[in-house]
Amino acid sequence: MSYESYFQQHREQHLDELKQLLTIPSISALSEHKPDIARAAEWISSSLSSAGLENVEIIPTKGHPIIYADHLHAPGKPTVLVYGHYDVQPVDPLHLWETPPFEPTIRDGKLYARGATDDKGQLFLHIKAVEAILKEEKQLPVNIKFCIEGEEEIASPNLPPYLDEHKEKLAADVVLISDTALLEPGKPAICIGLRGLCSLEVTVHTANTDLHSGTFGGGVPNALHAIVSLLASLHDDKGRVAVEGFYQGVPELTPAMREEFAKQQFNETKLKADLGLDTLYGEEGYSFVERTGARPTLELNGVYGGFQGEGSKTVIPKEAHAKITCRLVGDQDPQDILDKIEAHLKQHVQPGAKLNIVQVEKARAFTINPANPMLQKAADAYERVYGTRALFTHDGGSIPIVETLSRVLNAPAVMMGFGLPDENLHAPNEHFNLENFDKGLLTIVDYLKSLQHR
Repeated sequence: MSYESYFQQHREQHLDELKQLLTIPSISALSEHKPDIARAAEWISSSLSSAGLENVEIIPTKGHPIIYADHLHAPGKPTVLVYGHYDVQPVDPLHLWETPPFEPTIRDGKLYARGATDDKGQLFLHIKAVEAILKEEKQLPVNIKFCIEGEEEIASPNLPPYLDEHKEKLAADVVLISDTALLEPGKPAICIGLRGLCSLEVTVHTANTDLHSGTFGGGVPNALHAIVSLLASLHDDKGRVAVEGFYQGVPELTPAMREEFAKQQFNETKLKADLGLDTLYGEEGYSFVERTGARPTLELNGVYGGFQGEGSKTVIPKEAHAKITCRLVGDQDPQDILDKIEAHLKQHVQPGAKLNIVQVEKARAFTINPANPMLQKAADAYERVYGTRALFTHDGGSIPIVETLSRVLNAPAVMMGFGLPDENLHAPNEHFNLENFDKGLLTIVDYLKSLQHR
């Protein structure tokens, strides 16, 4: 039986199993869902055992558990470490979901549920691909290890220590990850670059109390005025970040790199129409895909303070707040960037205002040379299944653990995504296109079998 026939024959069974996993609200950010996280870990471990994996473990951490499994019966063949995560994002705002987020529903060839594409659905493909090969051939073409965590959506705080302590156990020739997307339907992509991340929270304090704007207006510092002025100083009029030294370590785009971006044939006009925008905005001199794939950013994610209720209140607020994140590229050091932003803010704060700055997230950027044979074989596997060879792309997002996995294990990370950019990951009505569910299974099987031939 061909694998296409096998997966077609078992399709309803596989989708029913995936739906079971998607009913579990394994939201890592909310403590009340800790029992659900444990339940999801048990479900995954049981699924790995049923698929034929061995040495299945649920490993406790200071937070949510890590799951390990392996099947190491291919002497002389490469070892593949499959990474994925079973935790999901919160579901707010709930009223925007057309169907409940943990009641999986298929509509128009798409499976709707929180976690459908990020990352339960994509992780599930690997479990079923391995299961299919074992059922059909009784052995795997390569050695397989699984390392699955429950904290990716909260920046993986407990996986790096586990990696450091168990390097030999997790040693592999390639780290295989499906947590990214195709460029568009029928146009596969392999991500060879992820931006790094750092974040901070800023509070501006002025007087020790809110003040009446009639009695004090024009005579005392206003926290909102101070923070607006301060935040405006972070960029120049060409969209560049104005923090001194911010671009240290950022590689300039070469003509060859720009040619690779141009191959994506990204439609900026369509993007504007889809988003209801008159124009795009960003650093001058770069296209949208260059800005989001290869250039660093500093973004305001939240700015708030003062009176925000209905009607008017004549008040001078005593404090104001901002949340800031940066996406990093190249050799930018997240700690160095945070320190430079903090120095800039202290230098530019208005007289009479005081600052409180809390540094939060820190993650380095990840890049890999597409000439690596493990990536070339992945591109070939896509071509055999999709009829189109995968393009190598840079993703504007951050998956901090990818850089850690590749560096600690000294292995190339191959990001074979099967999602689509419009599948609402992290948003209401998250879904997974079942065309890529079907083709994803075949592509993973093809890739694993291709690795046995060096």
